[in-house]
Amino acid sequence: MDEICDVVSELIDLALREDIGSGDVTSLYFVPEDRVSHSSIHAKAPGVIAGMAVAMEVFRRVDPGLQMKQLLKDGDEVKPGDHVLEIGGSARSILTAERVVLNFLQRLSGVATQARQFVARVEGTKAKVLDTRKTTPGWRALEKMAVAAGGGTNHRMGLYDRAMVKDNHLVTQNKLEVLQAAIHRLNADQPDVKIELEADTLEQVEDFLKLSGVDFILLDNMSNETMKRAVAMRGESGPLLEASGGVNLNTVAGIAQTGVDFISVGALTHSVMALDLSLEIH
Repeated sequence: MDEICDVVSELIDLALREDIGSGDVTSLYFVPEDRVSHSSIHAKAPGVIAGMAVAMEVFRRVDPGLQMKQLLKDGDEVKPGDHVLEIGGSARSILTAERVVLNFLQRLSGVATQARQFVARVEGTKAKVLDTRKTTPGWRALEKMAVAAGGGTNHRMGLYDRAMVKDNHLVTQNKLEVLQAAIHRLNADQPDVKIELEADTLEQVEDFLKLSGVDFILLDNMSNETMKRAVAMRGESGPLLEASGGVNLNTVAGIAQTGVDFISVGALTHSVMALDLSLEIH
């Protein structure tokens, strides 16, 4: 993310208002106003960096006079001791921005690190690792950016850019002819919107393969053997197949070997450990 979009810009402002409030009383009273310092952010654990543009924008908004030297870019791997960013200028400003900068950088780097781990486990297969909508409210654009920095693939951004007909939708209309009519309407009205249907059983997969206009079939919580059979049923052509449910670092390789095209992983964004990063004033 080289440019800050409106949603992220608002999030940065919110984070700064939340943290600074009426003023950083510690820095105002205990750090000399004229103190100029040099500082750096460095890694304390191995991982993948993400969120550099956001981190630098936070520093700029606190103090446009701060000077920064970016040492790494999103997607770069780090090991303990590696320096990520150098900052020079008002010590008060650096300290005021510190926590918000680290909150963004540590969280997003944690997402990128986890994505890189999942992608490494499926290497050698055709499967791509997808994120989901299980994101931190307000952070979706950032967290999906971090997934991409880690080598993962972004699924839909929201409810508006792909139709996913899941079990709760199917309860309302589960007849094939009704589904087909709805698919035709959407294809006619919004031809660029992809359509995905969720299948819990091979019988549903078989039914969905009879429909036209379906781009993806989601294989929900199926065993690896069942997914292999679904792949065989689909053959060389037909909707792309996405595996979902029960995916973790221990299971993802086996799922990829079934021949599915995509594996969606909620844990990429909903269960992430922040990457340990630290800012030091020199």
